[in-house]
Amino acid sequence: MSTARFDPEAIRALATILAETGLTEIEISEGDSRIRVARNVQVMAAVAAPAHMAAAALTGAPVSAAVTPAAPAVSDAADLSKHPGAVTSPMVGVAYLSPEPGAPPYVQVGQQVVEGQTLLLIEAMKTFNQIKAPKSGTVSRVVVASGAPVEYGEVLVVLD
Repeated sequence: MSTARFDPEAIRALATILAETGLTEIEISEGDSRIRVARNVQVMAAVAAPAHMAAAALTGAPVSAAVTPAAPAVSDAADLSKHPGAVTSPMVGVAYLSPEPGAPPYVQVGQQVVEGQTLLLIEAMKTFNQIKAPKSGTVSRVVVASGAPVEYGEVLVVLD
């Protein structure tokens, strides 16, 4: 049984890409070798922390008290995923709301769209993929920001 040796710098570079793009995992393969780097991301409600806790976090000192939200936060994105007009991402990538920097967005809230009309782009592996309207309707919400990383199944736009 042979043990594959990987370049630690390659792993660090992949971890840096994860941090910069906000993706949760990345995998590369070359020949019979494969490297997969993944991280756990937990979305938590923003809670104001006492000043001594914030200072401890910055200095790396131990924190003596835990901060917990008073009530569980309700995820708006989770509610939107159940909406019949939710347009979700078919892939992991970076969302762009306009065809190029400085150009007007493909769609805006309140705009009427027809089935097949381009709503936005998702860049994945240096390829720009058009995300088209699955049905005609009115754009009631644009959930993603231009340049934001998106995950598979994430709600991008809501049509009514």
